[in-house]
Amino acid sequence: MKRLFATLIAVLFAAPLFAATLGDDGLHKAAWMRETFKDLGEDLAEANAEGKRLMVIIEQRGCIYCKKMHEEVFVVPEIDQYLHDNYFVVQINMFGDLEVTDFDGNTLPEKDMVRHWNALFTPTILFFPSEVDAGATASAAAVATMPGAFGKHTTFNMLNWVVEQGYLGDESFQKYHARKFAEQ
Repeated sequence: MKRLFATLIAVLFAAPLFAATLGDDGLHKAAWMRETFKDLGEDLAEANAEGKRLMVIIEQRGCIYCKKMHEEVFVVPEIDQYLHDNYFVVQINMFGDLEVTDFDGNTLPEKDMVRHWNALFTPTILFFPSEVDAGATASAAAVATMPGAFGKHTTFNMLNWVVEQGYLGDESFQKYHARKFAEQ
């Protein structure tokens, strides 16, 4: 009986401390996500005004990989705080109908914009520079794209690499990640 009780306690404490909240649209919601009009030019300007980087996360209802990111990665206190402090995050529903205005002025429903960007997987995270050329699409303007679910170390290193503007230097993300992982 003691062994059963000990096993039960171990299982309970191994579960994530914070369950991801689901919105009415079935997508995971986090405190660091912004409710915007999904006009990427305006969102970029607001991110810049706050001294943050614009990040777009594409998700879908029932996505097991989105759930993994929200329940196992984004809840890591260091990652959660880094997102709060450094990113202006806009969520796009892969099959949603809300209008999205791309940097080039093109306006489409979320589901059509995601297709226009050739995003095939969820979650897909697009990271943007502080300035985007006029006429550029989000898929062309992104300085990095994270297609799919990754572990906490890879995710945290990607968040840092973008903030540090590693994409402007000679060290690719893969080399940056390997170096950071070796330093840990």
